[in-house]
Amino acid sequence: MIDRYSRPEMASIWSIENKYEKWLQIEIAVCEALVEKGEIPKSALENIKSNAKFDPSRIDEIEKTVKHDVIAFLTNVAEHVGEDSRYIHMGMTSSDLLDTALAIQLKEASDIILKDLNVLSDVLKKRAYEFKDTVMIGRSHGIHAEPVTFGLKLALWYSENQRNIKRMEHAKETISYGMVSGAVGTFANIDPSVEEYVCKKFALKPAPVSNQIIQRDRHAEYLTTLSLIASSIEKISVELRHLQRTEVLEAEEYFSMGQKGSSAMPHKRNPITAEQLAGLSRIVRANAIAGMENVALWHERDISHSSVERIIIPDSSILIDYMLNKAANLIDKLLVYPENMKKNLDKMGGLIYSEGILLELVRSGIAREEAYKLVQRVAMKIWEKGGDFKELILNNREIMKYITPASIEKAFSINHHLKNVNYIFKRVFES
Repeated sequence: MIDRYSRPEMASIWSIENKYEKWLQIEIAVCEALVEKGEIPKSALENIKSNAKFDPSRIDEIEKTVKHDVIAFLTNVAEHVGEDSRYIHMGMTSSDLLDTALAIQLKEASDIILKDLNVLSDVLKKRAYEFKDTVMIGRSHGIHAEPVTFGLKLALWYSENQRNIKRMEHAKETISYGMVSGAVGTFANIDPSVEEYVCKKFALKPAPVSNQIIQRDRHAEYLTTLSLIASSIEKISVELRHLQRTEVLEAEEYFSMGQKGSSAMPHKRNPITAEQLAGLSRIVRANAIAGMENVALWHERDISHSSVERIIIPDSSILIDYMLNKAANLIDKLLVYPENMKKNLDKMGGLIYSEGILLELVRSGIAREEAYKLVQRVAMKIWEKGGDFKELILNNREIMKYITPASIEKAFSINHHLKNVNYIFKRVFES
C-alpha cells in the first residue's frame, strides 16, 4: 500500500541552499578547467576548494544593496576565499551559472518524476489485472452505451501513463544542456573547452549554440510535459469522481477510520482527493502557458522570464511529484463495487444490446437504415416506459421475420462484448 505523497527530495532540489550549492560547484568546476588550461594557478584552486562557502542570510543582506543575486553570491563567497576569489567567475556571465545549475536541478527533478510515473504504472497494471473481467457499463456522453470491464479503464490509463513516461524521458533529455559561453554566447573570454569540461562533470551536454541564456523552448517542453501528466491525472480523477456519485457508486475513494466528509452532514463520504487533483492540474497547465510565454525574449536576453521561472518551475515540479504520489495512492486503495456495476449494467432493461440486434438484421439482408428504425422503435418504448428489451424484440413480428431466437441470444451475450479483453490486455501490457 502506498502511503507517501511528495518526497522531501523534490522540495530539497528547489531549496535556496541547494541552488547556491550548485552554483558553487559550477564555479569550482570552471576553475578546475581553467587550471588545466594554465589560466589560473593550482594553488588558487586549492584555496577556493578549501575555503569557498556561502551563507544565504549574508547573500540576502548583500543583495539588498547590489540588487543582483549572482553578484551577492560571488561577493559572499569572496569573503570566505580572499584574494584568490578574483579567479572565480572568470569569463563567465550570470546565466552561465544560473542556467547550468537549473539544468542540473531539472535533471534531478525529472528523475524523481520518472520514478513516480513508474510507481503509478505499477499500481495501474496491478489493479487492471485485478478487475480485468469485472463487467460494468461503458458510457458515452454520460449515457449507457455497451458493456466494458473496469480493468479496461485501468489499462487505458496505464497506456496513457506509459506515453507520459516517454514524454518525460524526452523532456529530461531536452533540458539536460548547460552553457559556459560568456556574455552573449560567443566564448569571447572563455574557451569552449571549459564549457565541455563543466557539462561533462555534471552529466550535461553543451548547448550547440546559445546567446546569454539556454533557450527557453527547452524549459517550455519540460513544463508542457508536466501539464500533460497533470491532465492525465485529472482525467483519471474526473472519471473516479463520476463513479463515486451516489446514483452510480461503482467505485469510491478509501475512507479512513475517523475521517469526516462534511462539517454539517455526518453521512458524507466525498471524493476529496480526486477533486483536489483535478484542481491542482489547472495550476500546472497554467504554469505551462507561462513557460511558453518565456520563449520570446529581447535580443540576446532580457530577464522577463527569470521572475516567472522562480515560481513556475519549482511549483510545477513539486506539484507533479505530489500529484503522482496522491494518484497512485488513490488507485492503490480504491474501493470497487462489482455488485453496483452489475446493477447499473441491467438498469436499462437490456437496451445496451441494441447494436447486436441491429447487426443481426443487417446480416439478414435488410438495409441498415431500415434495420435501425426497427430496433430504435422498440428501444424507445423501453426508454419511455421501461420493460424488457429482449422480450419486446422476441414479440416483435416485424423483426422476428428476419432473425431467429438463437441470434437474439447471441446478441444479448455479455461474453460477445468481452471476447477480446485478453487480446487488448496483451497489446497493452506485453507489447
